[in-house]
Amino acid sequence: MHITEPRQDTMTNITQSDLIESVAAALQYISYYHPADYIAHLARAYEREQSPAAKDAIAQILTNSKMSATGHRPICQDTGIVNVFLKVGMGVRFEGFAGGLDDAINEGVRRAYNHPDNRLRASVVADPQFARKNTGDNTPAVIFTELVPGNTLEVTVAAKGGGSENKSKMVMLNPSDSLVDWVLKTVPTMGAGWCPPACWALASVAPPKKPCSWPKKV
Repeated sequence: MHITEPRQDTMTNITQSDLIESVAAALQYISYYHPADYIAHLARAYEREQSPAAKDAIAQILTNSKMSATGHRPICQDTGIVNVFLKVGMGVRFEGFAGGLDDAINEGVRRAYNHPDNRLRASVVADPQFARKNTGDNTPAVIFTELVPGNTLEVTVAAKGGGSENKSKMVMLNPSDSLVDWVLKTVPTMGAGWCPPACWALASVAPPKKPCSWPKKV
């Protein structure tokens, strides 16, 4: 979901409370609503599908989506690790912030995942290597910040499921290697482990600093 503050001729003021509320509302929204174009494409796929098993699987996804939207309940029990992409206009001024920008984003995540009417599963641990203690509110989010021209703030939030996140692959290829060959060799080995259907994103660029974040924007 994209949240864009309205453009003004002068500097745009963004308050902490507005940002927190926007992030929290967006995360609640995407927890129970599929994008309309996704549902439309899936419905068309259901009509064309010939395999009874596959047709039944698609029907279950569509039924689950309708029940989630109607009841405002999560589409999946895995409600994701929050990824936030910020495009901060150089004409934006932040007002009333008790802490930093990341603190406000994480407070929005905290409120969304502990919402009393639709509590979402917290999956993030404070120490992923040793103690692995759950933070209890799905913070911290993974936040990417970009400074851009203009006087608007654009916030894109995504709840990236742990199953698909664990399927991420990264490789350093030699100039003579074939990217196509690598994809054809790797994908069949990945197996299941996420909620279907899967959406693939591929980034090919050097150096390796950016590719890990780029596919998540797609």
